Amino acid sequence: MSYFFFRKELLLGVALSFAVVPAAQERDTLVLRSLSDVEVFGKAPPAAMRAGAPVQTLDRTHIERLGMQDLSEAVGRFSGVTVQDYGGIGGLKTVSVRSLGAQHTAVNYDGITVTDAQRGQVDLSCFSLDNVESVTLSIGQSDEIFQTARMYASAGALNIRTSEPVFADRSRRLHAKIRGGSFGMFNPSARYEQKLGRFFALSTHAEWLSAKGDYPFTLTNGQIVTKETRRNSDIQSLRTEANLYGRFAKGGALQAKVYYYDSERGLPGSVVLYTRRNKERLWDRNFFTQMHYRAPLSRTLTWQALAKYNYTYSRYHNADEQYAEGFATDRNTQREYYASAGLRFAPASPWSVSLSGDVSHTALVSNVVGRLSPERLTSLTALAAQYGNTRLTVTASLLATLMRDDVKQGSRPGDKRRLSPAVSLSFRPLADHAVRLRLSCKDAFRVPTFADLYYVRMGNTNLRPEKATQWNAGLTWNGRIPAVARYVTLSADGYYNRVTDKIVALPTMYVFKMMNTGKVAITGADVNASAECPLGTAFMLTLSSSYSYQHAVDVTTSGSQTYGHQIPYTPRHSGTASAACENPWVNAGYMLTLMGERYVLPQNNAANRTGGYAEHTFTLNKTFAFRTCRVRLQAEALNAANRTYDVIRYYPMPGRSFRFTLNIEY
Repeated sequence: MSYFFFRKELLLGVALSFAVVPAAQERDTLVLRSLSDVEVFGKAPPAAMRAGAPVQTLDRTHIERLGMQDLSEAVGRFSGVTVQDYGGIGGLKTVSVRSLGAQHTAVNYDGITVTDAQRGQVDLSCFSLDNVESVTLSIGQSDEIFQTARMYASAGALNIRTSEPVFADRSRRLHAKIRGGSFGMFNPSARYEQKLGRFFALSTHAEWLSAKGDYPFTLTNGQIVTKETRRNSDIQSLRTEANLYGRFAKGGALQAKVYYYDSERGLPGSVVLYTRRNKERLWDRNFFTQMHYRAPLSRTLTWQALAKYNYTYSRYHNADEQYAEGFATDRNTQREYYASAGLRFAPASPWSVSLSGDVSHTALVSNVVGRLSPERLTSLTALAAQYGNTRLTVTASLLATLMRDDVKQGSRPGDKRRLSPAVSLSFRPLADHAVRLRLSCKDAFRVPTFADLYYVRMGNTNLRPEKATQWNAGLTWNGRIPAVARYVTLSADGYYNRVTDKIVALPTMYVFKMMNTGKVAITGADVNASAECPLGTAFMLTLSSSYSYQHAVDVTTSGSQTYGHQIPYTPRHSGTASAACENPWVNAGYMLTLMGERYVLPQNNAANRTGGYAEHTFTLNKTFAFRTCRVRLQAEALNAANRTYDVIRYYPMPGRSFRFTLNIEY
């Protein structure tokens, strides 16, 4: 943001100097000079340090400095985040914030939430980092009150913002990338941007990923250690996207998007001793189109409208002799229609109020839920207010939810109704110091998914929503350290989350059944630090680190075998560190990921413990300029120490691997 205002002030200073000089030469004559229009290009990052609840952001500059190539890599740099990775280039990757589960974390793509009513969680591997401008994680009550009502419903939100075209000196731009690496990975992509007259711009992006995916790993069976190869890890995927942008004279803004994803991948399955069941395949197709329009109605009133249509198809095939026919095939088709409208009223400088209303209709056709064919109609209404000045920001909101499910056969579950309040506060105690205190509280919930309610034999239509209460208190500071760092940010947050009516699968007489029986208490702390340190005139060192402590324990039944035990796959300690050195020769980056030991089942004993790990990644990149063309070369060594580890037990991750990238911008 400082760069944006610096450019603006510089242009203003130049304009004033041109106006003052003639006036000084001709004291008796008033001289007016007309200057041509000047466009100032710049992007202002979110004011994370001033937010009333934790906000973390990675922008395009930081992503390129560290050489990140995958969205899950970027998300994994945030504190308080657990990325569940089932291994391999095409493996499923989901995100959970502060041990609340992936179903409590919303993933928003250019302002509209990505949904999956069947499973309730989003696979991050379906999205590319190549055309992403920024990735922002907000936890609890967001300071941005002019958003869809659906955004208020989640405990945390991952906001993905794609790159909008910027035409400084030309009407078209082309970005082409070819990436290759270990395990047969070949990944070309291209983005084309075109200016369409005065008000419109078009961008298109296409990416293809092909990988054999077979990688070596070490298998330990008691005292026997063998070298094995992961099989059936191949993937073929195509991702395309087109965006139309409109910027109008009276402040109106339009973005329309069409997105398509198609993949076929092998599911290597779990490695249990020497079992080799590598015949599972998964086909995914996802198409959606969405539109977002925002415009001022007056000086104090702004409105926005959003709409989306989403189609998702998946087919799972498993050839195994355990099935009567020798195989099993699951087919699932989802369709969703979604619309949202909102108003923001700002009557005076420190005050603003917003009202947003959403409605959506989702239908599932699946052979896994039999002939139920469930449909869901959801209505969300959010009222929010904010008071903000240079020292104090207070935000409060109230979300009203009404949800109704219908099925073609059998009894349907009862309607869901809930009011969910939230409040946050950010205060700067001293006017001449950049230290801020922040407090926030939010009531969040997640409704049972179609899988929880209707899956054959496991589903339970009597399930209640899973509720979570979040409390957060934190401290932030940003500034500079003379002769050491030109910019430093520090933040520390302590939090307490309480989850009730947790939805878990429990054994009944013959099969597992989904039940509301879980209670979890989560106490933790997140610490983040970053700095930019100039080393002379030609070097710049950028440092960042994060640390998370999570004490997430089961408090369902006092005296039970799992009471007070850490919940599965939640590390007590985790952290990241990164460094990037920019210089005239070859830029270098380093990323470290640390994960403490975890337990794979609710009971914390030695048999259920899985060890921690440290992963090191090194990158080298160099940019060359040829007149109007910019070429960037990059080389990466992932898991450079060749450490063998599992994120999910029995799903071994790849050891050392390499990636090479050629990026051309014209």
